[in-house]
Amino acid sequence: MPHSIVDDLQLLLFAQSRAVNEEGFINIGGIRQWITIHGDDSSKPVIPLLHGGPGSVMSAYSDTMFSTWKKDFILVNWDQRGAGRSFGEQATAERSEEFWLKHPLSVNQMTSDGIELTLYLLQRLHTKKVFLIGSSWGSVLGIQMALKNPELFYAYIGHAQVVDPLKNLSIAYQTVSRLVKVEDDHSSMERLHLIGAPPYSEARHTGQLLRIIKTYEKKNSIAAPAYWWNVAPEYNNEKDEKDRENGDDYSFLWYAGHQKFKIKGMMQEIDFMKTALVFQLPVYLIQGEQDILSQEVSTRAYFNKISASGKQYFLVKKAAHGYNQSIVDLQYFIIKNHLKKLDNKD
Repeated sequence: MPHSIVDDLQLLLFAQSRAVNEEGFINIGGIRQWITIHGDDSSKPVIPLLHGGPGSVMSAYSDTMFSTWKKDFILVNWDQRGAGRSFGEQATAERSEEFWLKHPLSVNQMTSDGIELTLYLLQRLHTKKVFLIGSSWGSVLGIQMALKNPELFYAYIGHAQVVDPLKNLSIAYQTVSRLVKVEDDHSSMERLHLIGAPPYSEARHTGQLLRIIKTYEKKNSIAAPAYWWNVAPEYNNEKDEKDRENGDDYSFLWYAGHQKFKIKGMMQEIDFMKTALVFQLPVYLIQGEQDILSQEVSTRAYFNKISASGKQYFLVKKAAHGYNQSIVDLQYFIIKNHLKKLDNKD
């Protein structure tokens, strides 16, 4: 059944310049989900950008981090189920425990959403395949989508690749515990002692560990430019801000798990060393040297074990778990280089 853009889509298609500038809700997985599509030339390759978090949408910053790519690609930002404007469209006015429990998140459902989005993009933008970029949580969906329907994608580019999040979290806890002792950081030591080693029965304990990890990642890495995180004017309002914050909390709860609410947590469903080893498309993995959460020891072991129609591993100095300029530049290089290889085959 063909997809259809809903009536409230804002569409500006400039015939002379062939530019594409679309944003609005489309029906994905039985609910309305928010997407933006931007590019200077509608004939260029299409790249869905799978955001992390889960719940950390990129649509609000779509004209900053990847702005220079628009001359060469069509960029798609998608507020995933439970995140950003997609969360705001589905959520009731009262963000209650009852709502959260009635609307569970699962890796399988969100993977299906991602495939449905891709099929929509192929039809809407008249292309046979797209490139797929997933970062952090987005790399979970990226792997699953690439496995499920490899024929839809030229290649998968995974950054801060999640492999086995429960094991990764334990390794990260051990690493950051050593670092806080070296720094004689009594406040972080006390916090780590109070929450103990993972796994955790409360989502907030996972969040507390992640905040300490981020602090120590920053010490030895180059951060992204501050202006990347400036909220675009159309998203700089009270409703969008609340939807981003509430969606982030809701998505993280379903990712980390919370025993009190009997939420198992999506992270417990994931172990790619057992379930995601054979790919029918090229796979590129980008690893930040200073990434504590998804460490090189994990992602390189995974890379060595997978088979694919082509694969490459990149270690980026002075990069941590999040984006910075070096990561973005490398992603651009990988895609352009892959396109050259495709042209040479032709």
